[in-house]
Amino acid sequence: MPVAIALTVNGKKLRVEVEPDTPLLYVLRNDLNITGPKFGCGLAQCGACTVHVGTDAVRSCVTPVSAVVGEKITTLEGLAPEGKALHAVQQAFIDEDAAQCGYCINGWIMTAAALLARNPKANDAEIRQGLAGLKCRCGTHMRILRAVKRAAATLAKQSA
Repeated sequence: MPVAIALTVNGKKLRVEVEPDTPLLYVLRNDLNITGPKFGCGLAQCGACTVHVGTDAVRSCVTPVSAVVGEKITTLEGLAPEGKALHAVQQAFIDEDAAQCGYCINGWIMTAAALLARNPKANDAEIRQGLAGLKCRCGTHMRILRAVKRAAATLAKQSA
């Protein structure tokens, strides 16, 4: 039975009427028309559906909407503050031409942004470890790694 659920998504307080066990991904895409997170595998294995819940990168395809009530949810669309320049990770992905088909990019960017928020001076091994669970069928992994390193350098300069 659908219930009213209050969410904070990309800084906006929103209400939806959904079943409490509906995956967050479905609520974002189908009820709120937020299309950055993608449906990939539906099993939390590919990362295309990644969003931030608080400061954590979370696979929204397996996260019930009821589990994120009261949490701050950030999607790719809300990663950079409204009216501001792109987030350093988003800009680095553009600069390094890291997207080929683009389907998986949401997961890579959101995961990298959470990683670099925790550790803006991440080294190669830490970046590889932090991105280990993501999949890209197009094979742009080397450009993605360069983009994350570029973003890390930008963020390190900003925090210095």
